[in-house]
Amino acid sequence: MALPHHTPKQLSLGPLESEILEIVWTLGSVTVKDVHDRILADPDRELAYASVTTVLRRLTQKGWLACDKHDRAFRWRALVSREEAKVLHAHDHLRRFLAVGNPDVIAAFADELDRSSAEKLEAIAQRLKAVREARETP
Repeated sequence: MALPHHTPKQLSLGPLESEILEIVWTLGSVTVKDVHDRILADPDRELAYASVTTVLRRLTQKGWLACDKHDRAFRWRALVSREEAKVLHAHDHLRRFLAVGNPDVIAAFADELDRSSAEKLEAIAQRLKAVREARETP
């Protein structure tokens, strides 16, 4: 899977943001009440309705959600799927790992990989080669 066309402005999420994003992914499109009711379904939880609104707005500002007005209610929906989020996080981790810039550290990591991981790396290398060749071909 290639990187998604839409990337949130900020990938890092707090625990409540992550929990609410999971609810949005599960339900597809939500109101504040949908999320609030889902969280309060756990009898050991307390969360103010206004806090859910704040987190939904924050997720929208970070670029994870979009908010649409339907009749008199606001509905939030994810701009990035659960699978796309996994790809974005993996890409971010890899980018930060490679930013270390020390070839010895990267080589030591590659040396520790098992056979299946090495085969995956080889497949990645082949894809990179194909992408580079496609860029160079007019």
